Amino acid sequence: MVPRELFLPQVMWPSTGQGYITVSKTDDPEEWRRWADADVPIVTQWDDGHHIGTTPGKLATSSSSMPSAVFSMFADLSVTDGARVLEVGTGTGWCAALLSARLGEQNVVSVEVDETVAGCARKTLAAAGWHPEIVTGDGLLGRPDRAPYDRILVTVGVHEVPRAWIEQIRPGGVLVMPWGTRYSGQNAIACLTAAGDGSAGGHFTGATRFMHVRSQRLDWPEFDDYLPGEGWPADTRRSTTGLPAAQIVDESDYAASNFAVSLQIPECARTFARSPQGVQTIWLFGLGDLSWAAVFFDEDASADSRVYQGGPRSLWDEVEAAHRWWYGQGRPGHEEFGLTVTADGRQQVWLGEPSTLVPVR
Repeated sequence: MVPRELFLPQVMWPSTGQGYITVSKTDDPEEWRRWADADVPIVTQWDDGHHIGTTPGKLATSSSSMPSAVFSMFADLSVTDGARVLEVGTGTGWCAALLSARLGEQNVVSVEVDETVAGCARKTLAAAGWHPEIVTGDGLLGRPDRAPYDRILVTVGVHEVPRAWIEQIRPGGVLVMPWGTRYSGQNAIACLTAAGDGSAGGHFTGATRFMHVRSQRLDWPEFDDYLPGEGWPADTRRSTTGLPAAQIVDESDYAASNFAVSLQIPECARTFARSPQGVQTIWLFGLGDLSWAAVFFDEDASADSRVYQGGPRSLWDEVEAAHRWWYGQGRPGHEEFGLTVTADGRQQVWLGEPSTLVPVR
């Protein structure tokens, strides 16, 4: 038994689904314990540790993941007695404790990039009676002197799978990680098996959201770089779309459609907004150039919505084509997609089987 509450700070910021709230164990121990036991993610650090005060900061940079997500990833990891495990992203130390309780602390090594977070985890683990190796360093490099590993558990999102992880896992070993493109904040859990030839591959097991490894965070585009000045640029291309907002932002399988689109348009970032009149808007920004698109969805679902695009790519046309492809494939969910990291480091996403690659636009 390894209670999560042993690894949570005195002041923490649980997610309510509508935002984050501040909860203090000193001020309200019952409320603190209620949130500690809740199946929600809890932020434990803001702004890479530069945050001051008790109100939520700007950017969540360390957290305790919701228990259901942790247990789902542990099920994917499928450890066996005596397995040697590398964890990337120590955080509070709770996952390292769970692994130590199952496998023995001598079989667990965890890497944390933030020195303060790592130090707190060591102290908390020791207070709880566990002493796995906690390393302060770049988790993308793994921990080569303890390799090979039977399992690697990654608890931060990545866009690019580092070679070190593939090299440090034994043939037949399993790598479980949140993976996604820069299109949106959504990830999916990838469960990859090392083939022994420098490659690894496997299916995604479900949708998730994790904060990303610091060196792979999206450097969010500056709006004025794409649309300088006031009004639409002279070369703006205007059109309409019959694709309703419901199929983009709130349909029942939105997570699956969003993921499928993101796989096809990886070099694009998307965000939502509302006009002063309350009109739902989507903005798209090309990451390799200054392409952009804006779609103002008409509240009347039967009416076409306004589309504005600029730059060398027509990003909204690409999104529409990606949605059509997804519908044409029968609206597949996350579990029907998979990821292969080839021996030369290429990432290939596929549908159904590795030979059926997802088109990249």
